[in-house]
Amino acid sequence: MANHFDVVIVGAGISGINAAYRLQSTLPHLSYTILEARESIGGTWDLFNYPGIRSDSDLFTFGYEWYPWDSENPIAEGHAIAQYMKNAAARFGIDKKILLRHRLLGADWSSPDHAWRLELDASGDTKGITARFLVFATGYYDYHTPLAAEIAGLEAFEGQVVHPQFWPSDLKYTGKKFVVIGSGATAITLVPKLAKQGATVTMLQRSPTYIVSVPNSSARSWLSYLLPRTQYRRLQRLYMISTSRLFFLFCRSMPGIARALLRRQVISQLPKSVPYDPHFQPRYNPWEQRLCVCPDGDFFKSLHSGHVQIRTDTIRTVTSSGIELSSGEHLDSDVIVTATGLRLKVAGGVRISINGHHHDVPSKFLWHGMMQQDLPNAAFLIGYTNASWTLGADATSHFICRLLQEMDKRDAKSVVPRLDISEAELLEERPLLNLNSTYVAKAAGDLPKAGNRGPWQPRDHYWKDLSLAKKGNLDEGLEFVR
Repeated sequence: MANHFDVVIVGAGISGINAAYRLQSTLPHLSYTILEARESIGGTWDLFNYPGIRSDSDLFTFGYEWYPWDSENPIAEGHAIAQYMKNAAARFGIDKKILLRHRLLGADWSSPDHAWRLELDASGDTKGITARFLVFATGYYDYHTPLAAEIAGLEAFEGQVVHPQFWPSDLKYTGKKFVVIGSGATAITLVPKLAKQGATVTMLQRSPTYIVSVPNSSARSWLSYLLPRTQYRRLQRLYMISTSRLFFLFCRSMPGIARALLRRQVISQLPKSVPYDPHFQPRYNPWEQRLCVCPDGDFFKSLHSGHVQIRTDTIRTVTSSGIELSSGEHLDSDVIVTATGLRLKVAGGVRISINGHHHDVPSKFLWHGMMQQDLPNAAFLIGYTNASWTLGADATSHFICRLLQEMDKRDAKSVVPRLDISEAELLEERPLLNLNSTYVAKAAGDLPKAGNRGPWQPRDHYWKDLSLAKKGNLDEGLEFVR
């Protein structure tokens, strides 16, 4: 294995593979490798294996611009997404650049050498390599520790407690009583799948979320027969980017109308025995949290099956045989699923230091949502929360390539975001992720900071960020070191 690379990408998930393609197609003379801690590529889509795991973004935008999703169904399950990523990596030779079972433990920037010294766990052996530039494509989930569910009396339960992040492959469904705690995308995905496999399921939520049914047919559109395939896929992608952005803006600017439209859609799909209020009337406005996508209305169809019920209440305590609600009702259960969210972690928990001194990620601001204040030659691929994750990661990958080209033009050894004292006095903190979900709120103290002005503002949307990546001012808040 080589000991030095121009660029090291950490993580062979959806963002890392995309970054590799952008790098090798824009700067083919640079050497790079991808470090992947797991035994397979795919990131989230290789890790999670609970029933029905799927993307809640359409694959026309969640997939790659340079390797379009070639099926008509916009929503796909995890195994299909993982295979799509493997095919993309193989098609462009990216898979040959991936080092599997290579976990990055620590990254120390050496100012005299203008390079990163990286400590790796390579299949149990400790190794060291160096890199000129470091790209963190690790997403923002903690792969090892789920978000702790604070549920009174859970230790008294004599059945099985399961967190979706570590779903047991030998779990039996037929004839079992499941209680799924949560109302987010994971719960909305799990409930209909468990019911189809012979389980009786109760979804228990403290408060409801917005659920949007979307058609997910694999039938070809009439337009696909008229246009060349490449042009048709490009048009699909542009359409989905534009309509999803417009819908988000509509929800945020006219929340009352948006709430009424979403309410009407839900009521039309509910059985008469299930009331809209309180089970489907959220306390917040649309897009203050992510909307849950329901392909072909599968969640609502499960409510008609007789195997699924929903309860909106709080937990008084867990008993040996189930859950006692604040209302006094007892939910008998064989299996409790804590679908209460995921724990967030930046950079995969890697130790980051500069000349041997610890770099405190949460105390620093992000420059254009990608590079961190005072951290040389490093970028974080962070996607959108209000659109497809991949779009945000792709805009950042374009920016990284342009930045590397500019460094070569200026004969710069390193580039560092800097916040001067006068600007710092005027800068107000803003949340990095513009959602008020519980798991995001709990992680606020562990995430990098965003500001209210200049290049320290949080990311906005794809077209603006892509334009900034290709034409934006590279000297504002950025120091080039020759």
